[in-house]
Amino acid sequence: MSTHLSPLLTQSTNVLAVRGAGSHLFDESGRSYLDFTSGIGVTSTGHCHPKVVEAVRHQVGQLIHGQVTTVMHPRLLELTERIGAHLPHPIDSMFFANAGTEAVEAAVRLVRQATGRTNLIVFQGSFHGRTTAALAMTTSKTTYRAGLQPLMSGVFVAPFPSKFRYGWSEDQTTEFCLREFDHLLATQTSPAETAGVFIEPVLGEGGYVPVTAGFLEGIAERCRQHGIIFVADEVQSGFGRTGKFWAYEHGDATPDLIIMAKGIASGFPLSAIAASTELMSKGWPGSQGGTYGGNAVAAAAAIATLDVIEQEGLVERSASLGVVLTGLLKELASEHPYRIGDVRGPGLMVATEFVDDFGNPDPATAKAVLKAAEAEGLLLLGCGAYGNIIRWIPPLIVTEAEIAEGVDMFRRALKRVLSE
Repeated sequence: MSTHLSPLLTQSTNVLAVRGAGSHLFDESGRSYLDFTSGIGVTSTGHCHPKVVEAVRHQVGQLIHGQVTTVMHPRLLELTERIGAHLPHPIDSMFFANAGTEAVEAAVRLVRQATGRTNLIVFQGSFHGRTTAALAMTTSKTTYRAGLQPLMSGVFVAPFPSKFRYGWSEDQTTEFCLREFDHLLATQTSPAETAGVFIEPVLGEGGYVPVTAGFLEGIAERCRQHGIIFVADEVQSGFGRTGKFWAYEHGDATPDLIIMAKGIASGFPLSAIAASTELMSKGWPGSQGGTYGGNAVAAAAAIATLDVIEQEGLVERSASLGVVLTGLLKELASEHPYRIGDVRGPGLMVATEFVDDFGNPDPATAKAVLKAAEAEGLLLLGCGAYGNIIRWIPPLIVTEAEIAEGVDMFRRALKRVLSE
């Protein structure tokens, strides 16, 4: 009898990847695939960037694991300083973990302990993770929560300002969602018992929906007014993905706490939360820790990742190439207005939303296009509550020619599906 992976582990493609380089993955036969999934936004510097590979090789020969509640190692101290250069005042203190969901759990502990309050507010479509507290805060689709409820109590859900979903202007959507947020505070969780508001500045699993600037600013103002900790979950949107180092920077609101992971270390498991020393010090002693968090090899990879981001201008590159990508996709959408209802997203975090003739979600076409694109040699991922959204997450080192090639593959895939 052979042992195999769990049948509950599903994959979106049939590719057995044996090698990666830049924007491409290669299967066992040597076939090349243009990878516009980036490991769900992880390999921002591309696959096996030479500077990251060299940094990792060097670190493995020096120290693989220095458990940070036992000893400290210099890579983590250096990484803390390097990320600190990108943090807003007064955020100057960091805790490192392994995955985004673990960082979210640490943030939940901190905001509850620091405020002495119990309740949390999240938004419709949010994805914060699969562990206990993070899962209770996740509302992107029922798949993640099914069979596990009741979940952790004290989590309340407010509407997210999705212009396309509501069919309103940005101002109308912002006004409605702020009014509903105020109604939530008046009817379900009072400000005096609300510890934190957690928001993704661009919804990830929920459909790649960017928050409106006015909404983010309105939420930040309400948090300041009531002493609620304002938390930006930048796990998928951080480190230059949206054309700013942090996605919240597209507006004029500064969070009290930032959660980061995914693109932080080019594929090595690493995550973190960052807050001011004043806020961090309000947590209880012993509430932060873990065996592998801040691992020396992962930290070395993260330092090299920041080197590449800064030296190759990847934040600016994301902004400019994002304009190219959305422009090409909007042109394609104009050719199929009754299939691609919306193209959205800042930088290289872009969504194409599929709808039917009546404007309803069309997951069947989206899923068929994903498979047809794979056959063309383009790897993409779906998302959204209905599975009708295809997200574009190319590595930040992608070239304009590769973007054009990818959109051409997508065009051919779409044509094939619609002609069947």
